[in-house]
Amino acid sequence: MYFLAQVFKLDSYFFFFVIVSFIGFNVETVEYKNICFTVWDVGGQDKIRPLWRHYFQNTQGLIFVVDSNDRERVQEAAEELQKMLQEDELRDAVLLVFANKQDLPNAMAISEITDKLTIQNLRHRTWYVQATCATQGTGLYEGLDWLSNELSKR
Repeated sequence: MYFLAQVFKLDSYFFFFVIVSFIGFNVETVEYKNICFTVWDVGGQDKIRPLWRHYFQNTQGLIFVVDSNDRERVQEAAEELQKMLQEDELRDAVLLVFANKQDLPNAMAISEITDKLTIQNLRHRTWYVQATCATQGTGLYEGLDWLSNELSKR
């Protein structure tokens, strides 16, 4: 949960954390801009991916974090994202992609990430790709602002 914790160290917005660990997953409840987020950090390890679908019910927004510097695994990330987006429980969820590690010299640009993840083909889904650097906090608020705005329209 370092990524999300980093977001909330940087600002004075009211927030609170409820952290429960089980089966390697974490859940946090965070209030940001008058929206209460329940965030499930499900991790990306191969062994636990089949369990992801058990956490999709009632999901309104999906934050997908991709390592912008990992060109070898971006195709795998694209395949996993497309699998998730096929799930019926996520049919109405907005998609925020955090293109992380943008501080590294060989990081893929947003346009390349968008292309590699085939996000531009999502015709009936609201989506946004935000460049981020979790260790510096860059881009995190912009992404959460976008997500908050989209969810408040519902």
